[in-house]
Amino acid sequence: MTRETLALEIIQLLQARGHRALLLGGCVRDRLLGIAPKDFDVGTDARPEQIAAYFPGAQLVGAHFGVILVRREPGVHVEVATFRSEGTYSDGRRPDAVHFETDPARDAQRRDFTINALMEDPVAGEVLDFTGGRQDLANRIIRAIGNPRDRFREDHLRMLRAVRFAARLDFSIEPATMAALRAEAPAIQRISAERIRDELIRILTEGNARRGFELLDGVGLLAQVLPEVKAFQGVAQPPEFHPEGDVWTHVLLMLEQLRRPTPTLALGVLLHDVGKPPTFSVSDRIRFNNHAEVGAEMARNILARLKLPNEPAEQVVSLVANHMRFKDVQQMRLSTLKRFLCLPRFDEHLELHRLDCLSSNGYLQAYNFVRQKMQELDREELQPPRLLTGRDLIEAGYRPGPAFGKALEAAETAQLEGEIHTREQALQVARTVLD
Repeated sequence: MTRETLALEIIQLLQARGHRALLLGGCVRDRLLGIAPKDFDVGTDARPEQIAAYFPGAQLVGAHFGVILVRREPGVHVEVATFRSEGTYSDGRRPDAVHFETDPARDAQRRDFTINALMEDPVAGEVLDFTGGRQDLANRIIRAIGNPRDRFREDHLRMLRAVRFAARLDFSIEPATMAALRAEAPAIQRISAERIRDELIRILTEGNARRGFELLDGVGLLAQVLPEVKAFQGVAQPPEFHPEGDVWTHVLLMLEQLRRPTPTLALGVLLHDVGKPPTFSVSDRIRFNNHAEVGAEMARNILARLKLPNEPAEQVVSLVANHMRFKDVQQMRLSTLKRFLCLPRFDEHLELHRLDCLSSNGYLQAYNFVRQKMQELDREELQPPRLLTGRDLIEAGYRPGPAFGKALEAAETAQLEGEIHTREQALQVARTVLD
């Protein structure tokens, strides 16, 4: 069963019991655009307690908002919500009160943009449009429902959503909605870091990330949520390596080439040169000394501010910290190269480097060299089982101490270089460090 078939089953059951039941919002928008929806939401005049009774085992996920989650099998679920209208939003995030409604038009009026307020009766084959969303879809326009400033004051995150939809769908933003975005942009600071982070990741990964960030900048949101990225603008780069222009232009070109990226790769692309503005200097030419190291620490702080979980944050920091190492791969010792190629999720490091090159001087020699080495070296050669462990050193009569790590590293290096092949040989290398 798919989510679509489950949604249709739910609608048919509700209608058979005398209720209004419709597909809502994004799934209707996407179906009209010929895009396969990821999620299906159902709206109905049935009250939450009725929905729960009709679908035993359904989960109440939003008691205040009348939202019930209906599941059929793992990964197949549909949210069913009672039509509602909403009161004021005193916190800029959620309504202070909701009122259940029987009229779907009242539900449509509470939504953010006209293209997200469309409803569909898939049984009757009828689309219900109470806000002009079909015309805006045809004209490829993002338009807030009613007074745009009121909509953005109700939920400040809607500003980032406007940018996301405009970028992903390649729509323009209607002038009054655009003006409201610019006027209300500072209010985004009232939104939690987690909600901002999630919208930024969606802008980066759902398609047309370059346009998304150009729009964020154009309406004043970039300076509010990522001032370190705003600082890229006007930071010149050495033309012999970066004929494309300043750091901002370079990163936009990389964002433009992203294709279905993971969140960590997309964030790595965005932040890989975040250390350039504070390290800019001019001597014999423009230089950014240690910008990868500085940038890694800056990225760590930015991601902590956005409350990105530790594991993906560490991957992004690693992408930033290591992106300059590719220039040395052809001169690396074999052991150093093998360790580099064994970085966790190295495919993301390699893809970032490819985009970095294609968005600057176009030199792909290092990229091609690494690709060739990865084909030549199998996993056993890249990361063979260690010949020597700390327990081996203890059994050989050595007491644990600070030199253990250096001894084990020396043995591993010799192993990776192909200079030794047995435990005895590895122990002999370790002895040169420990004795």
